[in-house]
Amino acid sequence: MGRRWRDGRGTLVVHGERGDVSVPLELASSYRARTKGLLGRDFVDGAMLLTPASGVHTFRMRIPIDVAYLDRKLNVIAVRTMQPGRMGLPRLRSRHVVEAGARVMAGWGLRAGVRVSVGAE
Repeated sequence: MGRRWRDGRGTLVVHGERGDVSVPLELASSYRARTKGLLGRDFVDGAMLLTPASGVHTFRMRIPIDVAYLDRKLNVIAVRTMQPGRMGLPRLRSRHVVEAGARVMAGWGLRAGVRVSVGAE
């Protein structure tokens, strides 16, 4: 599935056990937007999708974050909480990464095995 998203805003829909949950989403598909990511922020409003991406780091970040690794079909491979100053291991099958504030993804029903969809504005 050859997805081509542009930097901007959209919606992340988590298709979990409790039904669909929609979350405000920032799309970061350019090199510059992916490199900046959530650096310098004190909070995250919703989530950020980094694409393409197979791993992330939290160097120079101010807050801990949840990180979800997605395969090419937008299935969640793994979810991890990362503290600032850490290097995340790249996931072999990961094509996209979703970042959000620490410990919020579980409330959305986002966990390994769940599928998500992305709507761009």
